[in-house]
Amino acid sequence: IGRSELMENVFKLVDRVAPARSTVLITGESGTGKELVAKAIHESSPRADKTFVPVNCSNIPSELLESELFGHTKGAFSGANDDKIGLFQQAHKGTLFLDEIGDLPLELQPSLLLPIDDKKVKRLGSVREEEVNVRIISATDRNLPEAIRDKRFREQLYHRLRECEITLPPLRERREDIPLIVEYYLSQHNHTMGEQRYIAISAVEYMQELSWDGNVRQLTNLLKRVLQTAQNDR
Repeated sequence: IGRSELMENVFKLVDRVAPARSTVLITGESGTGKELVAKAIHESSPRADKTFVPVNCSNIPSELLESELFGHTKGAFSGANDDKIGLFQQAHKGTLFLDEIGDLPLELQPSLLLPIDDKKVKRLGSVREEEVNVRIISATDRNLPEAIRDKRFREQLYHRLRECEITLPPLRERREDIPLIVEYYLSQHNHTMGEQRYIAISAVEYMQELSWDGNVRQLTNLLKRVLQTAQNDR
């Protein structure tokens, strides 16, 4: 949501990269809306009627990540009681969104090179390769060039993920969009709750003066709290 020049540039990039097959790296501070942009690219692409599969690379234990991404065969490791398809297979003909890619452990990063290059994956415990037609979009709030210099991220993977890059601006650099965001979430609340609440112009102007270190996520969380707890309509 936005009419600022910075966001208009983001919208133009989304329109430009959506029809392509190239990988896309979305960068920006936490809370700027990277997953929303990933979904927008998917929904504007020829893959829109197929699956969008998000995976948060920082939430999956490193010892289970390869099994989650590529699947495993029965007996591949202790506790593998059945065959399992991975997230790559689930996203076949659709889009796989690798969120927080900068948090992927260094030793696991090479496992993504073959799937990106050859569109093939191998389940843990299997010798057979499976073809997967997957578009990969990734996102991070990390400085990956700096991580490469510090030997925390592999340069080969970085270039494969970054055939196109979209950088989202922090909210403090597009304050003129804050009234639009407030209006959107207020209308959503009123529609859902059957209410007619409104926010004073002075309150919106005050919000435009704040720094919003948590960006749009912080703003929307504040709006939700206010709308749920305020004692009157204004």
